[in-house]
Amino acid sequence: MNVRYVRRGLASLAVASVALLVVGCGAEEKPKADKPAATTASSQKPQTGQEQPSTEEPKEELASLKGRKGLELVINSLERDAGGFLTIKGRLSNTGGSGTSVPAQVSGDETEVMKHGTSLGGATLVDSVGKKRYYVLRDTDGRPLTTSGLGILSADDSVEVFMQFPAPPASTTEVSFQLPTFEPATLKLS
Repeated sequence: MNVRYVRRGLASLAVASVALLVVGCGAEEKPKADKPAATTASSQKPQTGQEQPSTEEPKEELASLKGRKGLELVINSLERDAGGFLTIKGRLSNTGGSGTSVPAQVSGDETEVMKHGTSLGGATLVDSVGKKRYYVLRDTDGRPLTTSGLGILSADDSVEVFMQFPAPPASTTEVSFQLPTFEPATLKLS
């Protein structure tokens, strides 16, 4: 018997086994009479006078930075964690009337960061009181700990973004956020 036919037969058997497993997992079991059936939030009807929960939480706008060609970065959250990091989250939007590419300058000018594609790796935080500048963190391969793979944003399109920095000392209450090609913004730290 040819080894190629044996491998092909084993592969077919594996695919058939997985298909049967998936079909078997999809079968619904009838609930027992003494136990009420579970309901999902979408199948429940809101009672009169009760608000239906929103699927998307409204986000607070901490800062809004204007960039070139209709690009806008809105910062929604700043989170310090116990590990000594500060994570900034927001939304990068194209408010212009036509598609535009995210400028390569936002990645910064470090060769190690630039080789991983367009990212927000050029962002910095400046603590003017402590006289320090904080750069986006990098992993051991030189990839920035930020949203990457940014390309062209269509008109009125947006993408969620994040950036992670070393956290300034707890005594620092204000930093300047800077991103190449965007206007700077002052961020209050809690």
